[in-house]
Parts: sequence; C-alpha cells; structure tokens
Amino acid sequence: MVLPALARPSVLRPTQQALRSATTLAAGFPRVSKRLPTKYGGVYTVTLIPGDGIGAEITDSVKEVFEHVNAPIEWEQYDVSGETPGGEAVFKQALESLKRNRVGLKGILYTPIDSTGHNSWNVAMRQQLDIYASVVLCKSLPGFPTRHNNVDFAIIRENTEGEYSGLEHQSFPGVVESLKVSTRFKAERIIRFAFDFALKNGRKKVTCVHKANIMKLGDGLFLNTFRQVAEEYKSSGIQYNDMIVDNTSMQLVAKPQQFDVMVMPNLYGAIVSNIGAALVGGPGIVPGCNIGRDYAVFEPGCRHVAKDIMGTNKANPAAMILSATMMLRHLGLDSIANNIATATYDVINTGKVRTMDMGGEASTSDFTGAVISNL
Repeated sequence: MVLPALARPSVLRPTQQALRSATTLAAGFPRVSKRLPTKYGGVYTVTLIPGDGIGAEITDSVKEVFEHVNAPIEWEQYDVSGETPGGEAVFKQALESLKRNRVGLKGILYTPIDSTGHNSWNVAMRQQLDIYASVVLCKSLPGFPTRHNNVDFAIIRENTEGEYSGLEHQSFPGVVESLKVSTRFKAERIIRFAFDFALKNGRKKVTCVHKANIMKLGDGLFLNTFRQVAEEYKSSGIQYNDMIVDNTSMQLVAKPQQFDVMVMPNLYGAIVSNIGAALVGGPGIVPGCNIGRDYAVFEPGCRHVAKDIMGTNKANPAAMILSATMMLRHLGLDSIANNIATATYDVINTGKVRTMDMGGEASTSDFTGAVISNL
C-alpha cells in the first residue's frame, strides 16, 4: 500500500500500513512513493550503478550475497563514471533506467573539482528524480566500540536545493556569485518527512540544524517553517529544538547522545553525515537511502569515492551491503533483508574479520565471504 499523490505537503500523513522499514537498524521512513517498482514474474528489476573508486568492488559484494540467498533481484547495470570522457551518454541511460525501474542501488560518482569539469552527477540524479530526502542512521555497534557509546541518531537531509542548486557565475573577473535557493515548499516537505520518521520509529526529539543567525532569509525560512510544522506535532509528544550548525558540529563530537532525529538543508547534511559516520566507526559501516515521491535510490550514507584504495580489495563493503538490505525492505522483502543484515552485523560484532578501516587486515573478499558464511 502506498500513499496518495503528494499534492499538498501540508496534508501528508503516512498511515502505519503505508510505511515500510527503511533500514536494518529497526527504523522506518515515510513511504511517500505513489508508484510501485518494476516487477516481472516475482523478480524486481533494479538499476545498479557501481560508481567510481571502490564502487565496483563493494557492489560486487552485494551481488555475491544476493546470489547466495537467491534474492529475487535482476540487475540492470550501468557503468557510469565521473572520470571518463563521454560519460554523459551512459549517465542519461542510467537515469532512464531508474525512471523505468523506480528503484536503484548506486555507489558514489566522482565529481571533478576543476571549474572546467562537469557538474556533480550525484546531485543531478537527486534533482532530476526529485529524491528529496536523504536518510542516514548513525548508530554505535556493540562489537565495534568507538570513543562515544550509545550514539543513535538519524540525519534527514534535504537533497535537491540550497547551495547544491548549482547556480553560480562570474559577474566580473575575480568576482563570483553563487545562489543558495531555498523554498518553503521543499523546506516543509523535508521537515514533515523528519517528523513522520520520528513518529514511525518511536523517536522523541527532532533538531533543526541551521545558520539563520547569519542567513536570516534563506535559513530563516527553513527555521521558521520548522517551528510552524513542529507545533502540529506537539500532541504526539515529540520534542523539538534548533541549533546553529557550527555549534551542532561541536556538540556532535562532545555529546552526540543528545541527538535523536536531525533535519537540515543540503550542505549542512553533507557535513553532519561525515561527522556522524566518524563517530560510529567510519563511512564503511553507515548505510543510507534517498527517497522521493516516485523513486528511491540506495547508497552508502557517507558519500566517498575512496580512490586511494580502489582496486586493492581493501574496501569495507558493509555500508553498501546494508544499504542494499534497506532496498530489499523498500521492496517488501523484509525476511531476506533481515537475514543479510543480521549476518553482516554478526561479522562486525564478533570482530574476527575486520577490514583496514576497522583496524584489521581482512580484504573485501574476506568480509563478503564471512557474511555469506553467516547466512
């Protein structure tokens, strides 16, 4: 069962039946899609974009695990790369595939820093498909202790506007103007998503992260919209507060346990998700998803290409495997998702097979094999 079309975000109210668990960390998210994924003969067709850097290696791990459990998934793979000339044609083909299949699994695509390079295809995909809600869960794992214990918060990031609008120009040599676009519609949409996420998962507090003390109009719009929407959820018992982004960064590394659900504009989400990943063990174990009205794309929650270890068989595939289990839940394949997630967490928590980022010497193949052995 899915929600009605999102005509007016102010009336979006997911029912329990319309919600499906989004991640293997016992969390759910508002099921806002009105269109079902492509399915033929009991098999779902899923667009696969391995991405650059370690993408091919960690998506191969997913394929191996899925093959072992006979998951009813047929991959439609597109080897898009942000590094090779002429990649735009393949990117467009991948985008059309996502529009057909409505669900995808992807690695991270490289974006050149040089001003002559192409704009980010990661961002273009989110904007063109309007997959507006990024969900990243940062949770301490018992078998992999870090400096802080009992960390458990969700980052809800607006995915399609703000500083990532890509509207900038040089008005005069040496003078660049970059536009940050903020709209009430998209602010309200992501804020309601965050509160509905909190309701679905029994979370107690939503924190709005902003810089409204300086950007009084842009971030002020986001903050004021947050406060207005929060009033509507008072009866549900959800607490709310707001915090300036620079103070948020300090509070995250000092006392991360104070956070529960965090909602924020695009750029702040990119920064906070990296801090959150570092708090619980690094980008190799943090899964993520991007949800829109019609499409869903799953990828590691901390968006790193990791070119430095590309092709070395040293990458940690856990984040990609767990992102893939979130995808399975989205498709209603909860039992398979649970089995794979449990096997993955068992490998992490026993501590016998650890990749380089977790302080061990195991290879990507070793970790993948250990997960399969636990199934």
